[in-house]
Amino acid sequence: MSHEALPKIEIHPTRTAMGAASAQHFLTQVRRVLATKPVCRVIFGCAPSQDEFFQGLLAATKAEPALWSRVEVFHMDDYVGLTEQAPQSFRHYLRTHFLDHVTVARFHPIVGEAPSADAEAARYGQLLGEAPIDVIGMGLGENGHIAFNDPPVADFADPQLAKVVAMDQTCRQQQVNDGCFPDLAAVPRLAITITVPVFARAGSLVCTVPDSRKACAVRGALTDPVGPACPGTLLRIHPNAALFLDRDSSVLLDALTIPDA
Repeated sequence: MSHEALPKIEIHPTRTAMGAASAQHFLTQVRRVLATKPVCRVIFGCAPSQDEFFQGLLAATKAEPALWSRVEVFHMDDYVGLTEQAPQSFRHYLRTHFLDHVTVARFHPIVGEAPSADAEAARYGQLLGEAPIDVIGMGLGENGHIAFNDPPVADFADPQLAKVVAMDQTCRQQQVNDGCFPDLAAVPRLAITITVPVFARAGSLVCTVPDSRKACAVRGALTDPVGPACPGTLLRIHPNAALFLDRDSSVLLDALTIPDA
């Protein structure tokens, strides 16, 4: 197992400041890759927790829109059975919050409504494995998940790069808490997700986590034993990980004496 250490951590007074800072850090990582490679391959998490991050990206890249023409985009997950037109689809989220406003080299969508979810996961895993993933912009779930790798299904040694998973109740309830679904019954039970090793092998991780509902997960990611009980603990064994928090998500970290940004 890799050497364990805290990731780079910044705490910001507002969600907007947090999003702007994480976006700048993400862009720094992308520029670093593009200095040596013709194309940068990135993965984005898609959720309301990432709203300010995408706002920061769009604001920061107005002066250099051509940068994105050299960036190949993947996303982390999507619900089995939902089409891209469904408001809750993560393809829909990524297009409305980002892709409709920039021109990227290529976007690879996860087709949630594919006839076979297992075949779609295998297809996506093959695409992910064609070349290294350079930068991942990610969040952290209330149960500590990264993508839809909830504790019951997270595998730090997963042989697959993408798979079909059953989401646990805490994860499904989070989708209601986020305002994406009216109640638990409306939340799909299955999703296609990238796996933990995709995060582990990526060149850099940029994790953006606002909201007091995530405070316990943030503390767990930074203090729990590294492993699938809190998948976010992966941040501590990744050699280039950064965690951006707001005041609300950092309220349980006083004992770690992390300086403000």
